[in-house]
Amino acid sequence: MAIMTIPHNPTYTGLLDLKVNIPFLEVDGETLCLQLIKPQWASGDGKGFPLVVFIQGSAWTKPNQFWELPQLSQLAAKGFVIASVTHRSCFEAAAPAFLQDVKAAIRFLRKNAAEYDIDKTRVCAFGTSSGGNTALLLGLTGDDPAFETAEHAGESTAVQAVVDCFGPADLVRMTERWKDFPLSDDNLIYALGGRNPETYRDTLATISPVNYVTPGRTLPPFLLLHGDADTVVAYSDSERMYQLLTANGYQADLVRVTDAPHEGSFWSQPLLEIIFGFILRHLS
Repeated sequence: MAIMTIPHNPTYTGLLDLKVNIPFLEVDGETLCLQLIKPQWASGDGKGFPLVVFIQGSAWTKPNQFWELPQLSQLAAKGFVIASVTHRSCFEAAAPAFLQDVKAAIRFLRKNAAEYDIDKTRVCAFGTSSGGNTALLLGLTGDDPAFETAEHAGESTAVQAVVDCFGPADLVRMTERWKDFPLSDDNLIYALGGRNPETYRDTLATISPVNYVTPGRTLPPFLLLHGDADTVVAYSDSERMYQLLTANGYQADLVRVTDAPHEGSFWSQPLLEIIFGFILRHLS
């Protein structure tokens, strides 16, 4: 083998740092932590790297924060900070607790932007399934006092781009599609709605993104992606959400993944490139 000579890398360009279990919220006796991947090199302009806040689907229980980090590291290598966040389980805290917790994570990251080399003016919400529902709500309820809490006060929760993969857009309609819906304490959606037969549908309506699409607002661009063989969340949910957004004058794109289920083979490198390209266009 020939002797090779290459220069050293004093700026650490191309290298990434993984910071695990960063606490961002104490609530109900529980410490919520986020996982963070960031470039080891410094942002060139000193303003910080764009931030992607990722919410893994979990049926509104406890997300596996590491599930998509291998794929998201590809985006971090392009000069992004990736924060995979968590929230309380709906069996422990009814809606909108999950949304309030993720908003607290966004405020925490903005508050500590200098430490993590983040540009707080460039933030994308990216989620899958229930996390996709959360991402949509983040795009539609930025700084809405109805969903803000006191932790890390003074920081915005508005985001500048949204990526939603097969997230439920209308929780009330979704329950109506199911023939049998027992109002029992161990029923996921009933727990999410607060376990009150008189009010749970009203609670579900407050976390249904379709109810926040009205004309004349300032909203970020949206990218929706959904498999047309999804038997958990109907593809028509994303199609309806896309039509609502565009009919009301907002920027939105919809990607239909043929024969794709919920998670699994929905994912591919071409699909990731579509997502990364959207984020690069809107946050770079």
